[in-house]
Formats: sequence, structure tokens, C-alpha cells
Amino acid sequence: MNILVSACLLGLCCRYDGRSRPDPNVLALIKTHDLIPVCPEQAGGLKTPRPPAEIKNGRVITSEGEDVTDNYRKGAEEALKLAKLYDCRVAVMKERSPSCSPDLVHDGSFTKTLVPGPGVTAALLKENGITVLGESEIKKLR
Repeated sequence: MNILVSACLLGLCCRYDGRSRPDPNVLALIKTHDLIPVCPEQAGGLKTPRPPAEIKNGRVITSEGEDVTDNYRKGAEEALKLAKLYDCRVAVMKERSPSCSPDLVHDGSFTKTLVPGPGVTAALLKENGITVLGESEIKKLR
């Protein structure tokens, strides 16, 4: 099975802070699945590193006050194209990301407060019938 995966979980330094978040459990999926890396933020034209961003009132705003919603939407569309190209029916995405999180995002106050809701890319993938799991949920694949 082909699985779309947040590139930062595979060790690529594409997070907003220029770092990665390699997850050993996600990396272990390489033994049994074909993993397709994606960084929607980069695919949407944002640089790395970049200011942190959070979702507020349906818009993605950086800590500097810049509205980057269009970049996030473009990146989501690119991630969806990749998922369709490789026939990915499942995506394992970075939790708490304003782009990738399947179910909890920061509330836009930059106080680390989480609220229910998916990131921009996760929402689009789900709307298109792709199962989106966070890295802590990959046991569901076994």
C-alpha cells in the first residue's frame, strides 16, 4: 500500500523551524508499505525556515500577522495531487500542524492552546476519501 506521509516525520528538515521530527514508528512503515513524502507548506511556496502559523477564524496566520492561507490551500492541493497520483488511500500526517493535523490544531493565539479541527491539507484529503492518521495513530495500520 502507498501511504502519503508528512516529510518531517521521515526526517526531512522541512518544518517551520527548519527541523524534522523523525518518528521511529512511521519510519518502520518502510518495511511494509511504500511511503510518499510530502511537505504541503513547501509545496505551497513557503520557505524553510518560516514563521510559525496557526489557524484563526478559518485563516492561516503567521506569528508575524501574515495571512498565508493561500499558500496552505495550494500546498493542500499539491498533496492531494500526489496522493491521487500514487493511489494513496491513507495518509500519516504530523499532529498539531496547521496543515497536516488530522484532528487538533492550535487556536491562533500562539499560546499552545489546541482546539478540535483538522489542518488545511488533512481536511482536503479527508474530503477526498483519504483516511488521515496522526503519527500516534499508526497502530491502526497494522
